[in-house]
Amino acid sequence: MCEGGAVQLPQREPIDRNRLAGVAPGFIVHVSPETASTNADLAAAARDGVPEWTVHTTDHQAAGRGRLDRTFTMPPLTGIAVSVLVRPVEVPPARWPWLPLVTGLAVVDAVREAGVEVALKWPNDVLVDDRRKLCGILVERVETSEGPAAVIGVGLNVALTADELPVETATSLWLEGATTIDRTELLGVLLAALRARLEQWRDPAQQDELARAYTDVCSTIGRRVRILRPDGSDVTGEATGIDDSGRIVVDGVPWSAGDVTHLRPV
Repeated sequence: MCEGGAVQLPQREPIDRNRLAGVAPGFIVHVSPETASTNADLAAAARDGVPEWTVHTTDHQAAGRGRLDRTFTMPPLTGIAVSVLVRPVEVPPARWPWLPLVTGLAVVDAVREAGVEVALKWPNDVLVDDRRKLCGILVERVETSEGPAAVIGVGLNVALTADELPVETATSLWLEGATTIDRTELLGVLLAALRARLEQWRDPAQQDELARAYTDVCSTIGRRVRILRPDGSDVTGEATGIDDSGRIVVDGVPWSAGDVTHLRPV
């Protein structure tokens, strides 16, 4: 990262729309130089009837959002901000809460392919060394004339330097020594991983296999944790697993993401 005492910045290039079409077959991809939120753009498009596997991505997301309306921003050309539309009308409503977990699992698949070892903190925090966060994930349900749809948003830190990190607990693929920081290439890998995991999620015969795959990469399970609730109260206990609705089970009690403001290891 340093040469002759000066900081060598990572390579930063716009997403190559034509090359992306080759590395992300089966998707309808829209690339913009800048937008406030790819999730908001795609949700509007979903209501207008665009097909499943439509993708919106951008070189600069100016006003991204995460869970609990937390902001998610990054400098231009330094990360992947992408939203993917799925219309899983055949999936029972009880399985939909698994979508954020499945997305986190797909990000782990893609990041590991880029040579960075990561794990998940429930529900979908992608962490290096159990403390440095690589991305933000937001899944939103959208009601459309063709039935309910899901907009899956991922913001992945790719080429941020240490000085550009939004918080000191964040990190980027470049800082972690990834084998590539080519955002076009990485986006193709991420989209393929996400589609593979979503197809697995939609197949009733693969639910046990999907749950095992998630459990294998979730560092929360098997640890004592402290749950901070929206009302300011907290609960401490051992996280023993994930139930069929994607809830974390702590001392036999299931907790949904909406019931939890923060979850931390004790």
